[in-house]
Amino acid sequence: MVYVVTGVTQLSQPGPGTQVRHVKQVLIHQYYNPDDMSYDIALVELDHPVQCNRYIQLACVPDATLRVSELQNCWVAGWGSTAPRAQKSSDHLQEAKVQLIDVQLCNSSRWYAGKIHTHNLCAGYPQGNIDTCQGDSGGPLMCQEKNSDYWWVIGITSWGKGCARARRPGIYLSIQYFYDWILLYMNLSPDGSSSPSSRACSHFLITSHPWSHYIPIPQSSQKPWVRPTLSPKPTPVRTLGKVNCCPFPFKIMMEFFTQVKEFLQQTFGQNTS
Repeated sequence: MVYVVTGVTQLSQPGPGTQVRHVKQVLIHQYYNPDDMSYDIALVELDHPVQCNRYIQLACVPDATLRVSELQNCWVAGWGSTAPRAQKSSDHLQEAKVQLIDVQLCNSSRWYAGKIHTHNLCAGYPQGNIDTCQGDSGGPLMCQEKNSDYWWVIGITSWGKGCARARRPGIYLSIQYFYDWILLYMNLSPDGSSSPSSRACSHFLITSHPWSHYIPIPQSSQKPWVRPTLSPKPTPVRTLGKVNCCPFPFKIMMEFFTQVKEFLQQTFGQNTS
């Protein structure tokens, strides 16, 4: 019953680059706890791969070498509520610029008072006003690498107290913290190459607890949520299909040239170098 729509910025009017895939299986982290929203991450395997185009690109996920705290140009995106008390989701994909906030400050007594985990990130503004909100859970926290055009998906929208409140910024799951977990369950080696038994990387999506978008969740001090821009007319989001991402995988490039070589050999019946 659950399916994934990619390459779209308006749900009611999918564009030419839109692709729809059904979900083959969902892998929820074994330590996920809905009571305190710890380990709020899941892998979603699609029934068949998504094809890259100008609207859909692979995402860069950070390993231990990336200094996440030094990233400055950060954005969140999602389909959630555009007002703290509104229940209706947005038809347009929304975006908002946020700042990374030191987790120690977010965990202080006047902020979240120790409820933030070591595998969380904190982003937004001390004064509030701009934030994710209900319906944005599972969406990306994206930051641009300093002095380069590369963008990284460093976080997953997880929870928060209310929306856009002062000293209650958005809490995100740190993808960097779960980098090895992601590789393990996608059957990938540390260099990103597939093991013989693995499935294509484009089969997988990373999200928070997958059913938080579809099942009503009781109101509490820590609830999954989402956020909009403050502009009255939504602008196209800085989605992964519209930013420079990781360098194209060398392995895929080599496979492509090998196939071209074999094709030319079959066509012209001679050795081609």
